[in-house]
Formats: sequence, structure tokens, C-alpha cells
Amino acid sequence: MANSVTDKKVLIVEDDMIISMVLERMIKKLGHQVVKKVIAGQDAIDSTFELEPDLILMDIQLKDDIDGIMAMQKIREKSDVHVIYITGNSDQYNLERAKKTDFVDYLVKPIQMSHLKKSISKAFAEQMS
Repeated sequence: MANSVTDKKVLIVEDDMIISMVLERMIKKLGHQVVKKVIAGQDAIDSTFELEPDLILMDIQLKDDIDGIMAMQKIREKSDVHVIYITGNSDQYNLERAKKTDFVDYLVKPIQMSHLKKSISKAFAEQMS
């Protein structure tokens, strides 16, 4: 039942394969489905429009010229999908850029399961009320 708090479709956008695998395990333990894992901004854009996930876990630094925030700016032109940013550093510049893309949360690596669970719950709280 895809409309419950669990069983959401999640797209992981992360260029570090180990972190990507850890995130995938966390997502599955929380009862959600990882629909795809990509490492580049353009792939994130294309996959979002193709797969229509319920949530994107988006790293900011990616493998191509399009970082996670630029990818979300493009995605926002056609989609209001929930996004949780995941970053290795919490610099103010990227936080200010990210604010323009209407994100759910901004998590700094290493990601704790409890923080991810809270962020995902926050993303879908308004749908359950």
C-alpha cells in the first residue's frame, strides 16, 4: 500500500558507493523501496521524471557538472517530490542555495538511522493528517 508512511519509493543520489549502500540498507529497514541509485546530477533529473519517486535522498557533491542543488532546481520545474539533502559539509553557501529548492531536511554525513527516520517521517507527515 504505497500511501502509508512506509513503502515509499526512494531515489538515492550519492556518488560514494559505500554511503549509497548504507543509505539503501537504512531505507529498506525503514520499510521503503529504493527504486534506483544514481551518482550524477543529470541522472537524478532523468530518473526523477521517469520513475516519479516519493522521496529523493540527494547528495550535494556529485560526479558531473550538475550538483545536487542544481539538479533539484531542474526537478522543481516539473515536480514537487520531497527531497532530503545529504552532505559531507554544512557550509552556509550550500545551505542558502538549498533553501531555494524547498527541501525537507539537510543532513550532514555520517547519517544516523534515527535522523533519517525522523526526516522521512517529517516528509510525509502532512500527507497523513
